[in-house]
Amino acid sequence: MLSQHSCSSVIAHAHRGVRSTKVHYQPRCPKPNQTGFTFVEIMIVLVILGLLLGGVVKIQEMLVNAKVKRTQSDNAEFSSALLIYDDRYTQLPGDHDSADQHFAIYTDGINDPLPAEINGDNSGTIDGSWIVAPNSETANVWKHLRAAGLIVGDGDDDSQPFNAYGGRIGVRDSSLQILGHVLIFGSIERKIAKILEDKFDDGDPATGSIQSDVTAELVDGMGPSSIADYFASPRYFMAFRI
Repeated sequence: MLSQHSCSSVIAHAHRGVRSTKVHYQPRCPKPNQTGFTFVEIMIVLVILGLLLGGVVKIQEMLVNAKVKRTQSDNAEFSSALLIYDDRYTQLPGDHDSADQHFAIYTDGINDPLPAEINGDNSGTIDGSWIVAPNSETANVWKHLRAAGLIVGDGDDDSQPFNAYGGRIGVRDSSLQILGHVLIFGSIERKIAKILEDKFDDGDPATGSIQSDVTAELVDGMGPSSIADYFASPRYFMAFRI
């Protein structure tokens, strides 16, 4: 193939001289070397990047919505289970003073617990820390609910369920400034905590039927919340009034 310089010379020479009826051969000339991207190519790349970024944002939004819904669902499920148990047996799970007489798993002769290990005192409140200790009323809540078939599991299992963020779910009588029984969700991410607070309560972590604080111990007491907004920590412990 001719070089770009020689090709130009041949073409110039071919067009000079006498007119002829013959068709002159015009050699194929290489195109000049091109460098960089054309405007169209750049626009295509930008469109692709925009679609990819938009997809990532959409996926993140879907994940956030899924976790919000999971937290709502867990709260509704366990709140309903507690109320159904109370209605069915006229005592609260964990506080039930004759649970061993209602559920065969406690009298089947296979590692039967002592009545003091499985029964409550029927005081009308579920006593103890939401961070459960073995054989406490807040631990036996989960045994009684499972024995009654209201949540999944065996009646001798007092393990606390986990929420969507890997934190534990617990129950206790009153928390922060909420009077009455609450469900506590541990280690909820800031973004989710704020969405739940804004959507289902008054937007203030220190008031209303949903209240929050930054440690498991703080929500285990009756003092006011130590926070005024959801910017103090990346994770929160949230108490939901049942």
